[in-house]
Amino acid sequence: MKRMIGYTLFWIAFGMTIAFFMPNVFVSVLFIIALLVLGYHMFCC
Repeated sequence: MKRMIGYTLFWIAFGMTIAFFMPNVFVSVLFIIALLVLGYHMFCC
Protein backbone atom coordinates (compact mmCIF):
# COMPACT_ATOMS: atom_id res chain seq x y z
CA MET A 1 0.00 0.00 0.00
CA LYS A 2 2.84 2.39 0.84
CA ARG A 3 4.40 1.84 -2.59
CA MET A 4 1.09 2.55 -4.32
CA ILE A 5 0.63 5.81 -2.40
CA GLY A 6 4.19 6.85 -3.21
CA TYR A 7 3.69 6.04 -6.89
CA THR A 8 0.48 8.06 -6.94
CA LEU A 9 2.07 11.06 -5.22
CA PHE A 10 4.97 10.99 -7.67
CA TRP A 11 2.63 11.18 -10.67
CA ILE A 12 0.51 13.88 -9.05
CA ALA A 13 3.65 15.99 -8.67
CA PHE A 14 4.62 15.23 -12.27
CA GLY A 15 1.18 16.34 -13.46
CA MET A 16 1.39 19.56 -11.48
CA THR A 17 4.75 20.27 -13.11
CA ILE A 18 3.23 19.77 -16.57
CA ALA A 19 0.35 22.09 -15.63
CA PHE A 20 2.84 24.96 -15.20
CA PHE A 21 3.58 24.81 -18.93
CA MET A 22 -0.03 24.68 -20.16
CA PRO A 23 -1.05 27.76 -22.16
CA ASN A 24 -4.36 28.34 -20.35
CA VAL A 25 -6.70 26.92 -17.73
CA PHE A 26 -9.09 25.34 -20.24
CA VAL A 27 -6.37 23.14 -21.72
CA SER A 28 -5.23 22.15 -18.22
CA VAL A 29 -8.76 21.15 -17.20
CA LEU A 30 -9.19 19.07 -20.37
CA PHE A 31 -5.84 17.38 -19.74
CA ILE A 32 -6.79 16.60 -16.12
CA ILE A 33 -10.18 15.17 -17.12
CA ALA A 34 -8.62 13.03 -19.84
CA LEU A 35 -6.04 11.60 -17.44
CA LEU A 36 -8.64 10.94 -14.75
CA VAL A 37 -10.79 8.99 -17.21
CA LEU A 38 -7.77 7.08 -18.50
CA GLY A 39 -6.58 6.27 -14.99
CA TYR A 40 -10.03 5.11 -13.91
CA HIS A 41 -10.33 2.92 -16.99
CA MET A 42 -6.88 1.37 -16.46
CA PHE A 43 -7.46 0.79 -12.73
CA CYS A 44 -10.99 -0.63 -12.88
CA CYS A 45 -11.17 -2.45 -16.22
